[in-house]
Amino acid sequence: MAGKTRTKPKVLVVDDEPDALELVRFNLQAAGLEVLAAEDGETAVRKARAQLPDVIVLDLMLPEVDGLEVCKILRRDASTSGVPIIMVTAKAAEVDRVLGLELGADDYVTKPFSVRELVLRVKNQLRRRQAAEEATDRFEHGGLCLDVPAHTASVDGRPVELTATEFRLLAVLIQRRGRVQSRDQLLRDVWEYDSLIDTRTVDTHVRRLREKLGRAARFIDTVRGLGYRFVQG
Repeated sequence: MAGKTRTKPKVLVVDDEPDALELVRFNLQAAGLEVLAAEDGETAVRKARAQLPDVIVLDLMLPEVDGLEVCKILRRDASTSGVPIIMVTAKAAEVDRVLGLELGADDYVTKPFSVRELVLRVKNQLRRRQAAEEATDRFEHGGLCLDVPAHTASVDGRPVELTATEFRLLAVLIQRRGRVQSRDQLLRDVWEYDSLIDTRTVDTHVRRLREKLGRAARFIDTVRGLGYRFVQG
């Protein structure tokens, strides 16, 4: 976190299957990360608020309070709204995956997944978050203000709560304002995917970003058949 002595990044892993939880915990610890664990949604919310992890790996299929509800609760809480969330979902659960992204998850992996890939996804989120903390960019236009080092956004002086990925997406579009960014390019530069996945991930995040920006959403232009660009008109 900004302003704090850097220690091991903390990752909260939420899964009600003890074997899966231990496998992920072992590999993340081997990668030099501190791991917090929770086996149900209620514990996950409590630990997220108390410990403020740097990344959350969240299984959707949880008893009582499921992963989607956990995601919704954490995104409503100012203290956890910016913590990157990587969803873990069954391969066939397309609806759950899309709904999770709609609720503010930053990334997802499908079961069965490669633990090595999950570790890379976690490290990508950590790297992007650290880069945002160390950046010095500030942008203001038409009531929209983006302060990268402070990781804050506002419209007409009103704070806008963005997830880590939404913030990064807006920052990239602003940095390249006037230039069309294809969905594939955004997947590479915002999500850092080496192999391309479903580009609807980009569309879902752009839609959520526009909803949060209100009248400033007009600056994000859809270029049919190509992608998106930030315009200052």
